[in-house]
Amino acid sequence: MSLKVQLQNAQKDALRAKNKARLSTLRMVMAEIKQLEVDERIEVSDDRIIAIITKMVKQRQDAAKQYQDAGREDLAEHELAEIPVLQEFLPQQLSNEEIDQFITQAIAQVGASGMGDMGKVMGVLKPQVQGRADMGAISGLVRSKLN
Repeated sequence: MSLKVQLQNAQKDALRAKNKARLSTLRMVMAEIKQLEVDERIEVSDDRIIAIITKMVKQRQDAAKQYQDAGREDLAEHELAEIPVLQEFLPQQLSNEEIDQFITQAIAQVGASGMGDMGKVMGVLKPQVQGRADMGAISGLVRSKLN
């Protein structure tokens, strides 16, 4: 079953269960997907949906941090409550050991010898770990290994 169908079914279930918070989050994801489909006149693939959801999780985390810094815990809690609903539809997160293995393999694959090869390494890594790890953290780890 495609990820889009899973999201639609979860949306229907949330509607039946009268779970307003979950329903609102799922509607937001579906609206984002629909907007992309209309704008680009395509049927969105599972990989694109994972990228959309990953971006939305990152946005929620950033917004929650900003709200907390501003002393608005009520708004921060709302943002943080949406994150687990979004993460349900992402692939299982990679462990630190798995991430380290992927980085080591990518460095060996492109024959990276220094920071000049970081783009090549990240190009190999991104499709392998997209949605399963924080790309910012991956970038930092690659940078430290290449130095």
